[in-house]
Amino acid sequence: RANAATTGNYANAATTGNYANAATTGECANAATTGYRANAATTGYRANAATTGNYANAATTGNYANAATTGYRANAATTGECAVAASLGIHAKAKASATGGIVLAWRDQRGKLLGIRASMVGENNIQPDVWYTLNDAGEFVGSEE
Repeated sequence: RANAATTGNYANAATTGNYANAATTGECANAATTGYRANAATTGYRANAATTGNYANAATTGNYANAATTGYRANAATTGECAVAASLGIHAKAKASATGGIVLAWRDQRGKLLGIRASMVGENNIQPDVWYTLNDAGEFVGSEE
């Protein structure tokens, strides 16, 4: 439960441990976490967020600010221009804004990788600011939450 927060250009935050969150604000101010429910959030131009762990979410706001997660039900969301949200775990979700993109790993219940699906928003029926997951056939499916 050890949290880290930074404010300022190039000011990074990193944590390791269950429920250990990281948050940054500023240009190129990145956040990274590792652990169960250890979330990362950033605001700023090129301010990326990355998480590893079950239910460990990553969220970014800012142009070119990417979000990436691995882990069971670990979701990624971006709201800036040209930002990519990548969720690589089982039952993961991703969403991006109008000029962004999403990447999802298609896995079976044991975690075996079956495929990778990626799309720009506006292609493959991917809408902006909508959560997407993959169904049992590896196809994009919109999600309510």
